[in-house]
Amino acid sequence: MISFNKAPFTGAEFGYIQQAIDGLKISGDGLFTKKCSAWIEERFAARRALLTTSGTSALEMAAALCDLQPGDEVILPSYTFSSTATAFVGQGARLRFIDIRPDTMNLDENLIEAAITPRTRVIVPMHYAGVSCEMDTIMQIARDHGLRVVEDAAQGVMSTYHGQALGTIGDFGCYSFHETKNYSMGEGGALLIRDEEPIETAEIYREKGTDRSRFFRGQVDKYTWVDWGSSFLPSDMLAAYLWAQLERADEIDEDRLRTWRFYRQAFEPLADDGRIELQHIPEGCVHNAHMFYLKCRDLADRAAFIAHMKDHGVQCVFHYIPLHSAPAGQRFGEFVGEDRHTTVESERLVRLPLYYGMDAHDRQKVVEMALDYLQRS
Repeated sequence: MISFNKAPFTGAEFGYIQQAIDGLKISGDGLFTKKCSAWIEERFAARRALLTTSGTSALEMAAALCDLQPGDEVILPSYTFSSTATAFVGQGARLRFIDIRPDTMNLDENLIEAAITPRTRVIVPMHYAGVSCEMDTIMQIARDHGLRVVEDAAQGVMSTYHGQALGTIGDFGCYSFHETKNYSMGEGGALLIRDEEPIETAEIYREKGTDRSRFFRGQVDKYTWVDWGSSFLPSDMLAAYLWAQLERADEIDEDRLRTWRFYRQAFEPLADDGRIELQHIPEGCVHNAHMFYLKCRDLADRAAFIAHMKDHGVQCVFHYIPLHSAPAGQRFGEFVGEDRHTTVESERLVRLPLYYGMDAHDRQKVVEMALDYLQRS
């Protein structure tokens, strides 16, 4: 069976984990945590990057830094993972889901202003498949209405919007280093902070509500509990695993893009004939080949396609069930406007296997089995 995903592995991970152990510092903020954070800051021109235990915890920190009050509102797409929503629900916010653009599966920037009320405080663009939302428009709306922007860039590491790294455009950006992402530490993430003012508070939140970071910098002679917080700091052993991939980030990026381009070339004739639809990459957006998806005619066509691929040894998967249709989505939020695209497009989308190190034989088999179904049905 050709798996849908394999966690990235370069071969250097074991050696770096051993270094973390030998250094007698396997808890957070050791050598490799610092190396990963510094790499993110330098590579993406981020003012501050804090490694976290997950992409979810990065979102939770960002939500807390937005200083939300119970009943405040957050605008976000319904087509996203639950973490995008739960981070803000945890701060007492009410969710206002808006429709997506069918070409990118990102929130439709033209629907944001109609969803704004006097209680709106935050816009949360989620960059689906590592392809940027229309951030110029979103940032202008945020400025006009005095709103915060939290980028859910869980899938966007190494992607850019008009030359700027995803996660560095809004007030806060959130990365994921889950095993399904382009770069992995098993479970992990990072919070990127654009402005200087929230950094110290973010450090306190990350260190269980203490000013421990200031203590280690010699700014206070002892550390103590000063605010809300949690244990958002990952083990240095996990950071060591991640470091093995960040130091080869361009190689991993190009390897994934090679598979993405192979698929694209193979399926474009069918897209031109209208049998399927393929991912759209807007002008000015550089993506990271986080995934390759195609859209079938409808839900039944997708189910038949996935079954056909499984029967021939290829694992393909669909993606999110829209949050507004879930029990928690109905409890904590509401869909604003008409659901023209979110549900119907989510039912058509299917993701093909794509991972670092995928060999030419497996790529070819995926294409052959997919074409076998699509060309005769």
